[in-house]
Amino acid sequence: MAITSEQITQLTADLYEWSLKKVPDDTKAALAAAAPRESDDTGRKTLRIMLKSADAAESTGGLVCSDVGIPTYSIKIGTRVSFDGPVRQAIVDGFARMAARSDPPILKMVTNPLTHQRSHAGKDMPIVTFDVIDEADYVDITCAPKAMGTGRWEALETFVYPTHQQIEDYVLDVVLRSGSQACPPIVVGVGIGGTFDHAARIAKEAVLRPFGQVNPEPVLAGMEQRLLQAINTLGFGPMGTGGDTTAMAVHINYSASHGFVPVAVSLNCWINRRTRARIHADGRVERIE
Repeated sequence: MAITSEQITQLTADLYEWSLKKVPDDTKAALAAAAPRESDDTGRKTLRIMLKSADAAESTGGLVCSDVGIPTYSIKIGTRVSFDGPVRQAIVDGFARMAARSDPPILKMVTNPLTHQRSHAGKDMPIVTFDVIDEADYVDITCAPKAMGTGRWEALETFVYPTHQQIEDYVLDVVLRSGSQACPPIVVGVGIGGTFDHAARIAKEAVLRPFGQVNPEPVLAGMEQRLLQAINTLGFGPMGTGGDTTAMAVHINYSASHGFVPVAVSLNCWINRRTRARIHADGRVERIE
């Protein structure tokens, strides 16, 4: 059975809408766990306000934040899947459908970088990356809109045979420069190695990793722990109100590379927008996140 364009259109529209109206469960749990541990009174109150905002959006169907970002999708196609109709255009149509039907209406965040004209559509929108999954009979779609607060402060630098300390110092420098403008507590994703574009891609994949998964690479597991502790001593706290809850997690991916080693740092704000679902070859839709 072939997956239709209409199935892709509907699911990409739904994923985008879900990401704007619901904070992921693991993220809400992390915020709830951080509140009683937060040493700063204002920071503690801010965390509780965040939780109330998340609950209110979910119960009323409202937006968690008015900055709905720009749509980005990561799509992994099983090699046993076939399609009945266009795929890329179906994703474009899904974003347009969501923008047209949204209640409340979403702001025009898609911006032409040459004219600064804003719209619900634009060149290369939505931004989509594709990969394949051998032998799978489904299409796996992740939606993670990118808003101004974190998008402004993400960064990449290429090193030559960097030490672990150089990498950690660079990550801390990026977070330090972002300050409170990334809307903490943030999630920090790091991509080490590969090429310029690949490092950025695996950093984005890292930032979307669900909480609680221990990095299988011991070197990176230790690096994640050290960086999380260091970031939470910077003092920015929730939304910059002060305190020791500046980050909820640090997740790191790596790839083999040359002597040049790109290091990319991707950020997600406290809402930690991410939704994910699969369309199976039999037409069944399975929501993962």
